[in-house]
Amino acid sequence: MKLHKRIYDSMLAEHLGNERQMAFISGPRQVGKTTTCRNQSDLYLNWDNVDDRETILAGPARIISEFNLEYLRSRPHIALFDELHKFSRWKSFLKGLFDTHSEKVRILVTGSSRLDTYSRGGDSLMGRYFLYRMHPFSVAETIRADLPGPSQILRSPSPVAIEEFNALWEFGGYPEPFLKRDKRFFLRWQKLRGRQFLREDVRDLTQIQNIDQLELLVTLLGARSGEQLIFSNLAKTLRVSVDTVRRWINILCSMHLGFLLRPWFKNVSRSLRKEPKWYLRDWAGIEDSGQKSETFIACHLLKAVDGWNDLGLGEFGLGYLRDTSSREVDFLVSRDGKPWFLVEAKHKEPFISKSLHYFQRQLNVPYAFQVVLNEDYIDKDCFQIPGKPLVVPAKTLLSQLI
Repeated sequence: MKLHKRIYDSMLAEHLGNERQMAFISGPRQVGKTTTCRNQSDLYLNWDNVDDRETILAGPARIISEFNLEYLRSRPHIALFDELHKFSRWKSFLKGLFDTHSEKVRILVTGSSRLDTYSRGGDSLMGRYFLYRMHPFSVAETIRADLPGPSQILRSPSPVAIEEFNALWEFGGYPEPFLKRDKRFFLRWQKLRGRQFLREDVRDLTQIQNIDQLELLVTLLGARSGEQLIFSNLAKTLRVSVDTVRRWINILCSMHLGFLLRPWFKNVSRSLRKEPKWYLRDWAGIEDSGQKSETFIACHLLKAVDGWNDLGLGEFGLGYLRDTSSREVDFLVSRDGKPWFLVEAKHKEPFISKSLHYFQRQLNVPYAFQVVLNEDYIDKDCFQIPGKPLVVPAKTLLSQLI
């Protein structure tokens, strides 16, 4: 099994070398958070381990004493707290540890759910942490694990090995199935992960009682990746209220089953009034090649946008375009509040969408791409020709991201 260094190894190494703030690492179950963080840490405490839980509950002084963190070192100790969000007082625990001992210890915190949701409203921790959102492997990450810089956010195009690209397409980017590349293992892994998500994560971390109805919603959403969601239709099928459907979908997003994209408007309130598009976080199980292609590219774009934001390289956003005449473009990536590039995802369609021409002119977008999954790599920078739509191979464009 071929091993890959991850870009998140580089992100955390840079953070620990330059910042005193805690690092919160959020991401889906089995995306590799614990493995990556343990590579950086001296001390590991897992809330799910009874002995570790006892140590955490005893408070920061016990941790400092038990692990000899008061000894002078050339660099601070690095402590990793895994699944700490399951502790009801996790924020006050971290605040106490950080405020009292931040010169002695650097703190990493991981969570497969709710950590990034809580952090957005975590006023008691304001200014004490940076959030890093971890994603599965992508095309670019199979090629390199170094970080982009402020002067070169986009990479030079690089060829991806065909076996790497095919493994990403067939098995997805989650480390175990991607690296193992065994169909039988993948099917068993996928089934177990789905069962754990519903029967463990959702049951343990939410107040939802109607697990059977939620399971039906997960099944319905599994067939709708890349589609605009009509909440009233879902509510009617599930026989619950529209507000309940919205709440359940927000929970599923916060627990990384999928994500929502809003239509892009300069006026944010207009965007919030429109129905969003839904994408699964794992494209590997999607049967329809068109849906799978669009989801594959959506996940790559979201990873890039999250990575650029988390590294402090600017303010980036991801949305889609649709007007009253039903003209639509799959994705718009914005940079510092302005449209930066458009992407229309296709599996094998070589003819440029008329909507790309229309929206590029209307919004004055510098770059517009029709990204084709089954086209061969071309060794040419996709961002060298602004002002007109281009048909580009996915293997080329995605190699320039994160």
